[in-house]
Amino acid sequence: MRERWFGATGRRVPAIALEETVDVEGALVVESVDDEGALREAHLAGTPIVTHATTADEVVRALSRPEVACVLVTDAALLELDLAELTYG
Repeated sequence: MRERWFGATGRRVPAIALEETVDVEGALVVESVDDEGALREAHLAGTPIVTHATTADEVVRALSRPEVACVLVTDAALLELDLAELTYG
């Protein structure tokens, strides 16, 4: 399981997790990574950033952003994605 830093908390979390299986208290939870200004501001403040995804493309897009700590999904199949293959082909 790939892990990422949960902001400046010193805690590591799964890069991809099922909804409600990770404690996201204190995180900025967004529906997409489109608001670059908000993501940058939260990242600079050390605030963890968590986003939701429903497709493999959304997961890859979110995890391409280094400021995103965790992507929450509802489909367990998305936990098994081969991120290297999807990213680099």
